Amino acid sequence: MTYHELYGKLVLLSALVSLALVTAASATEQVSVRYLPEARLWILDGGEVTYVVGVNERNELQHVYWGNRLWRDQDWRAPHSIPQWDGVDPSTNVTPEEYSGWGGARFFEPSVKVSLADGVRDLVLKYVSYEIHNGDLVLHTKDIRYDVAIDLDYHMYPEGVIRKQATIRNNTGQVVTIESMQSGTWYVPHGDGYRLSYLTGRWGTETQLIQEEVHPGMKVIESRRGVTSNQMNPWFALDGPDRATEDHGSVWFGALGWSGNWKITVEQTPDQQVRVTGGYNNFDFMYPLRPGGSLTTPPFYAGATGKGFGEASRVFHRFQNSEILPRRSAGRPRPVLYNSWEATGFNVDEAGQMVLAEKAARLGVERFVMDDGWFGERNSSRAGLGDWIPNAQKFPNGLGPLIERVKKLGMDFGLWVEPEMVNPDSNLYREHPDWVINFPGRPRTEARNQLVLNVARDDVKEYLFRVLDQLISTNDLHFLKWDLNRHFTEPGWPELPIAEQRTLWVQYTNNLYEIIDHLRSKHPNLEIESCSSGGGRVDLGMLNRVEQVWTSDNTDAFDRLRIQEGFSYAYTPRIMMAWVTDVPSFNDRRTPLQYRFLVAMMGALGIGGNLNKWSEEDFIQASHMISYYKSIRVTVQYGDLYRLFSPRQGSFTVNQYVARDGKQAVLFVFQHAQQYGRAAPTIHLHGLDERAIYHLKSLDGKLAEKMETASGAYLMHHGLTVELKGDFDSTLVLMERTN
Repeated sequence: MTYHELYGKLVLLSALVSLALVTAASATEQVSVRYLPEARLWILDGGEVTYVVGVNERNELQHVYWGNRLWRDQDWRAPHSIPQWDGVDPSTNVTPEEYSGWGGARFFEPSVKVSLADGVRDLVLKYVSYEIHNGDLVLHTKDIRYDVAIDLDYHMYPEGVIRKQATIRNNTGQVVTIESMQSGTWYVPHGDGYRLSYLTGRWGTETQLIQEEVHPGMKVIESRRGVTSNQMNPWFALDGPDRATEDHGSVWFGALGWSGNWKITVEQTPDQQVRVTGGYNNFDFMYPLRPGGSLTTPPFYAGATGKGFGEASRVFHRFQNSEILPRRSAGRPRPVLYNSWEATGFNVDEAGQMVLAEKAARLGVERFVMDDGWFGERNSSRAGLGDWIPNAQKFPNGLGPLIERVKKLGMDFGLWVEPEMVNPDSNLYREHPDWVINFPGRPRTEARNQLVLNVARDDVKEYLFRVLDQLISTNDLHFLKWDLNRHFTEPGWPELPIAEQRTLWVQYTNNLYEIIDHLRSKHPNLEIESCSSGGGRVDLGMLNRVEQVWTSDNTDAFDRLRIQEGFSYAYTPRIMMAWVTDVPSFNDRRTPLQYRFLVAMMGALGIGGNLNKWSEEDFIQASHMISYYKSIRVTVQYGDLYRLFSPRQGSFTVNQYVARDGKQAVLFVFQHAQQYGRAAPTIHLHGLDERAIYHLKSLDGKLAEKMETASGAYLMHHGLTVELKGDFDSTLVLMERTN
């Protein structure tokens, strides 16, 4: 029975998950969008959050409130601009405008900056009208003279997350050149002492959580690489002077839904107002709009909570699971996956892959993925990329016999592709050297022996769709591991007029989205993993189109604890691919197989080791761990995550997952290094029902309390202790509610 045949058996499980989500929703999670005409205010309510914007006496859109939900409309008053108190900063520079053009006396980071053909570079926006329909609020604004209009689109979700987008329309008779176009600005309560959290790193060191004071001036986090990037992720969080913890304190958080160049500016103005502006990166950006043209920004999502960073993450996880990830895969737990890369490298062939498939099936794997090396003249990273035809020597009968064998073994079949790249040593490049991004007469920088196809070109877009569609159709593929292993250099588009060439940054990503959307529409069973040298393209724009992401090429279990922790601040564990690989690993470190499995079981579990070298004991232990994972994966992938001990502090990492219906909880405990014979600390659980009784089951007998049941109150207030010894010890405790 294949993974997709198992979907029928998962319908009931999916219904139960959906029911749990509905049951957990309180009455306050209903969405309301309304207008108060006397106060000229719009109020958006959702979850435990209220957002308010209004029109002041100058007819400007002004931010009013964003925070914990407020219920009484009579409390609100019409907004008024902030009076000027000195001769340097006029009222327009200190009033929190909801969406500001660069024009007039405004010296902060603007939401939009344009140049007109007549030389004017000034844009002053005034409110015109509004619409409310299907939960959306659209506020229409226009320049004080030119017919340049900007529509601000707001959507409040039941989880209390808000989406902002802006669309600029050129209704003039001349070209309007956009120099900066942001999705929106978020304001936190006036004052100083704020702290910024964001995710940074590099290849193999992704999603490292950084927390630093917000000071006067601008802090910019961005990507100029053409993709989201391993170096910075488009997520932010702010907490106030009271300093939020995992469980307490006010946190405002958000993320851009864009997979190309992006920019988030965190700015504290001289009058102690902290504001966050995000959207397209204006570096090397120029977007001419002809008369009648328009441009819409990426969505900018944000939420707020008074319950700390832990609740901020849980709210964002629920939001992603219910609103962002592809709807047709909702409720389907991620299958256990095996990938053949580390076993074979480029030396793939039909016989070798069949042997690995047999061994993977024995473990209980549900999806077998053949990685790089199956196509063209792909015997190394130097050749063949772009020629998406099975290598005739390695697969003389095509991929059909291998796929048929994999399916007979009860597994789904997936394939690695890197469609946006090309080797100079390939048939595709020899036929179309003009298809790569380039500056005429300049070097074409290679990275990993690759060049970047200009997906912004419609002919390249159509070709990629056609070749992928044929590959999927011919082989009845249900899964693609979609890779991208280099960033953009020499970003020229010589076929366009010079004034239009820098639209490449936007059009490339839009065309990429169109390819994926078209493929998914034509192939309803297709699922995709976004893989970009690890975490290089993890963002809400891509997550709207894929089921999972490759978190990092670094699969060292100890390193992954910190990578995965940072990842969890922004993104749901459901999408986080985590592999069990062989040791020594990334750091020449050796860790026990159970430790590696438990780390990987905190996301979407995959196996990446060379099964040809595994011992019989390894197979027995791995089969047991995979079976155990299947019994808890719905809780891990869809439940509420509580980060109890951080790998950034001390010698322990402890994470707890609680099912949305409250019936199951899973505790993962890791000891990194033991010193002085010290015992593990007491672990106080979270998110349980104090009046409920839970049955306790230890994975390996390391639970110190030899008890079969305990109340939720006992587990949360008295706590549990585990018996771990030495370096890289670990355990898991399963709790199931009995009443």
